[in-house]
Amino acid sequence: MPPNQGLVHLKEYDIKDSNVELIGSDLDHRVKYNSAATEPAWHEGGIGEEPGLYIWRIEDFQVVPWPKEKYGTFYDGDSFIVLYSIKVGDKDGKERLVHDIFFWLGTHTSQDEAGVAAYKTVELDEFLHGAAAQHREVQEAPSDDFLALFPHMSIRSGGVASGFRHVEEEEPQEITTLLRVFKSPNANGIVVHEVQPTWRSLDDGDVFVLDKGDKIWVWQGQKCSPMEKAKAAQVVHDMVVAKHAEVEVLSQDESRSRRVIDLLGGDDDTPRDGFQARRPVASGTHIHDGAGRPKKLFRLSDASGELEFNLVRDGGVSMDDLDGNDVFLLDDAGRAIWIWEGRGASRAEKASWLGVARAYVRYIQSEDKEAYLTPIAKVGQGNESMGFMRAIEA
Repeated sequence: MPPNQGLVHLKEYDIKDSNVELIGSDLDHRVKYNSAATEPAWHEGGIGEEPGLYIWRIEDFQVVPWPKEKYGTFYDGDSFIVLYSIKVGDKDGKERLVHDIFFWLGTHTSQDEAGVAAYKTVELDEFLHGAAAQHREVQEAPSDDFLALFPHMSIRSGGVASGFRHVEEEEPQEITTLLRVFKSPNANGIVVHEVQPTWRSLDDGDVFVLDKGDKIWVWQGQKCSPMEKAKAAQVVHDMVVAKHAEVEVLSQDESRSRRVIDLLGGDDDTPRDGFQARRPVASGTHIHDGAGRPKKLFRLSDASGELEFNLVRDGGVSMDDLDGNDVFLLDDAGRAIWIWEGRGASRAEKASWLGVARAYVRYIQSEDKEAYLTPIAKVGQGNESMGFMRAIEA
């Protein structure tokens, strides 16, 4: 039997597409059909009533609670929904809950999973009476607000079974897993990211953990930090507890560190240093720093009888530029794209902002090929998040 026979692949989601263009599509109707009148996930653990962090994974069109002991661990073949609720004080001294909903899309998540995550994010916002800020997060360029939720983040290969079904048993394969340990892009934590098990994945500035099944090797780059070494030690400890494997720790400066390079496919011509591999996670908030793009504010309005999208401000923007009767798109100089929805916006305006945001990203992508990595978020009038207020007042 050919090696690819007997495997079923779901269509992989193209992260360059809008995260929400599937709403209103056939998939939308399928999700509604598979969804109960009330989503059980939103009725557990004090959702909307108590502050805290809540995470769910999309599994076979269902919103499944993620075990708390796995908070901070994500899989590149999955889509997740993350709710962060905190109490803030009003001007009159009363406290209220404010919410941020993030839907995180793994690099290899399926189109179905990404669409369900987007749809369920909107549903969760409705459950919270429209008081939440909604954020799209992509694996390789999450926003600083998302990174701040997880001082220790782990991104592993694979995902829920619906994304890659093994119809029949495969031959056992030799274990070779390579983990890269590095500082979080916002410099406030550590990321453990599974990478391709090849010497080309190495970088002088980070720590790598090579799991060969019967033995675990730790390769410490000559420019790595003490914090990265400490996190790698914790990762290895957990692995050893699970399977009692032998461990060897090597500094890149040691001659024996060559052994790790050989295990990763190196040969006599492979260098011992000078490794520079791009980190697999960057800050989506700062990926365009220095690009020189000004802030821009656009209005989406159907006041003329037709839906129009026009530039309002090119440069400085303030809350005074917003009108509660319409929907606005704020390009925060490439750091994020914010949608502000006025209370009095028409049904057509509220329904069309998704397509408009998609069209805008594609437009700027003609000049900025990485525009699809820009964080996208939506807030409603009266429920503006701190991130939006920073963007519009800066």
